[in-house]
Amino acid sequence: MLRAFFDDDGRVVQLPARHAKRLVVLDYLAQSFEPGLTYTEVEVNALLRAAVAPGVDVVSARRYLVDAQMLERENGRYWRSGGSVPV
Repeated sequence: MLRAFFDDDGRVVQLPARHAKRLVVLDYLAQSFEPGLTYTEVEVNALLRAAVAPGVDVVSARRYLVDAQMLERENGRYWRSGGSVPV
């Protein structure tokens, strides 16, 4: 069901409109960020660009991650604050 949101390389091709599906995709994107590290906005955008296909709005993805409390933001720095951690 969620395969429609990913390409063959595992990049996100579309951010789902439905909240529950979007959370699953955002969780996948959050795994691009190492827990315990902080990132500049430029670094966040670069990591997201690597995880999404061309045409996906990186700014919206970043905003959704912050809104879903998977990334926190303060004074221009971002850090991972949620999402699952693969073991």
